[in-house]
Amino acid sequence: MGIFSSIKNAIFGDKEEETKSAAAPAATTAPAAAPVSTVDVAAKLDSMPGADSLNWRTSIVDLMKLLGIDSSFANRKELAGELGDTNYSGTAEENLWLHKKTMQQIAKNGGTVPAEFLD
Repeated sequence: MGIFSSIKNAIFGDKEEETKSAAAPAATTAPAAAPVSTVDVAAKLDSMPGADSLNWRTSIVDLMKLLGIDSSFANRKELAGELGDTNYSGTAEENLWLHKKTMQQIAKNGGTVPAEFLD
């Protein structure tokens, strides 16, 4: 499992387990893909223990810490690679890009993310 999957699972829960437990029998005519439920990402993160002392809204390091994910350079580099930056060196600009790209991917996966995180 990649770093982004860990982030996504920490926010949404483990969708794979939910899908397995809610799988319909093969004989039914249910649609192939279940609708994605939406999660108010900002509200969920704000309600997590430690959110008041971390700057998760702009810092990829603090976002990862809040979610209980190792925020080491190696993990941020791996996340950057997963999201398309193969030359990540950990600069402030790259960390801002990484935070924004992470939020964009969370939004693509069903998260309701404030516009300030996406532009």
